[in-house]
Amino acid sequence: MEQLAFTPAFRLFHLLLFRYTYWLNLVIPRLLSCPAMSHPLHIKRCFSALLTRYFSLVACLACFSSAQADDALMQQVHQFLYQQTQPLGEEVVIDVRPPSPHLPPCVQPEPFLPNAGQSPLGRVSVGVRCGETHQQVRYLQAQIDVIGSYWVAQHDINRGTLITPDMLVEQSGNLGELSSQALTNEEEIVGKVAQRQIRSGSTFLTHFLQTPSVVERGQRVTVIAQGNAFRVSREGEVLESGGVGDQVRVRFDTREIVTVRINEQGILVVDF
Repeated sequence: MEQLAFTPAFRLFHLLLFRYTYWLNLVIPRLLSCPAMSHPLHIKRCFSALLTRYFSLVACLACFSSAQADDALMQQVHQFLYQQTQPLGEEVVIDVRPPSPHLPPCVQPEPFLPNAGQSPLGRVSVGVRCGETHQQVRYLQAQIDVIGSYWVAQHDINRGTLITPDMLVEQSGNLGELSSQALTNEEEIVGKVAQRQIRSGSTFLTHFLQTPSVVERGQRVTVIAQGNAFRVSREGEVLESGGVGDQVRVRFDTREIVTVRINEQGILVVDF
């Protein structure tokens, strides 16, 4: 049997139903049976009671509508985070904290991650654009736990060592409990050089590793400038060391300094 989710909106619906029943079964009969027809003061008291119940019902309706909007907002954020975390692991648990009750309802919510490179793991902040023009922005907090695989050092790795696949061992656990700097993909680790000693069983953090240098500072190099239908080469001096994928500065004999990219073949190129 499917279990019914007792959301805030569902509980308010019950409260609304109770007040509506109270309205019909108590307030109106009292008004109709009121002996006020013989005394103005009684009429005033009966109508005062009627108006009190009326405004209470209106307020309850407003609360019910607001709770429905909050439920829709949280579902939208939950679905967004689920899509973001699906590629990270085998099992995902997402807990979204409800918005502040003092905020107005969020119309047409559009969730986003404030930091484009943010890994949606652990405690995260989720931005939500509201309104037809999405000019209103608010933030919700969420806890995301992902059960997946990650890599640790199989044995102690000394500084300056080139990381190879046999130095890694795969483990499974809650990725949300790892450091935000932890590398979980083998491709991000293998082929890098250890910048410090890495203990056995430790995860690989971003600042632990560095791409091996292809060029060294002060080295004379050839830079290739290429584009559609042309290719030109120039010689210069590298002002900083770098590896594949890095951008380094090169000073040419004309004293001109240009930032170039080191491609997958270790060639320094300027793209146009």
